[in-house]
Amino acid sequence: MTAAPPPVRRHHDEPVFFRADDGVALTLVRVVADTSATKGPVLLVHGAGMRAESFRPPHVVSIVDALIDDGWDVWMLNWRGSIDLDPRPWTLDDVAGHDIPSAVRQIVESTGAAKLKIVAHCQGAVAASMAAVAGLIPEVDVIVASGASLHPILPRLSRVKLHALRPIMQGGVPYIDVAWGDGPEHGVARVTRNAVRLWHAECRNPSCNMASFALGAGHPALWRHENLNGETHEWLGREFGKIPFSFYAQLAASDRAGQIVSIHNGNGLPRRFADGAPKTAARFALFAGSESRAFLPESLKTTFDYLERHHPGHNTLHMIHGYRYTDLFIGRHAHQDVFPLILQELNS
Repeated sequence: MTAAPPPVRRHHDEPVFFRADDGVALTLVRVVADTSATKGPVLLVHGAGMRAESFRPPHVVSIVDALIDDGWDVWMLNWRGSIDLDPRPWTLDDVAGHDIPSAVRQIVESTGAAKLKIVAHCQGAVAASMAAVAGLIPEVDVIVASGASLHPILPRLSRVKLHALRPIMQGGVPYIDVAWGDGPEHGVARVTRNAVRLWHAECRNPSCNMASFALGAGHPALWRHENLNGETHEWLGREFGKIPFSFYAQLAASDRAGQIVSIHNGNGLPRRFADGAPKTAARFALFAGSESRAFLPESLKTTFDYLERHHPGHNTLHMIHGYRYTDLFIGRHAHQDVFPLILQELNS
């Protein structure tokens, strides 16, 4: 395969400022093509410690380019964990119960569309899955969930960090910041940065090292270096930020439960998300990198089995060989290996 040439951008952005139903200020970015969309809206939902712009790495054909070329009306959400917004503590309950349902309603009101589709990655995919099975987004008829969904199955080292190291660290700082890799920091941040640099000798990019520490257990955890071009690898240093310990506490509780659980009362969310039948008719298309070291590939296989028990033959699972986690969207060959399958699911 050959790397894609740098794309010619044939679109512009229209920001939409709105509030989630609990009052938190969020943004949507509508990506408007030079030619009118011929298909309905698609909402892109980013991962933890990332932002909407993470779906558009430079010097590659992005999922945004692929969707626009296929005729879709593309919207990108900056939910409350976006690094483009003021940092705040958040949980998956907040995102699933407030941010995603509010964004869906905003798009429906703006476009007049009866239905829309979601393409989500990482904890954005977890939150979208939670909102759907809780019955909070009936307007959504397809959910493409990349990397994670309702069952967190983690590498052994990630579980050690989550259950043993997290309680120690969260007493000193309210969050893990991937930008700690750039310094200067003091205290917990400095100790963490230096330890991570020693552990991740495979790469000189400090943000790449910190992202592996914060979101997985691998060398590196979120992508294979050979899947990225140099420009994208450098760009990643600006695309990750703060991840609060409030999220990690929920992930720890979910790991112990063997499925995603809510930790707040209310929001219309169940305590456990995979105990009963999903309250949605949406079709799930699950995408996992075969070499993922964030959530292990078995995570999505377990979610797929749960969904199929209730709606046999309704959902799909794609295991993408040679990929890990975030490189499903930012890889230099993702436009050939991954995006056609996503478009196929959206067009089914």
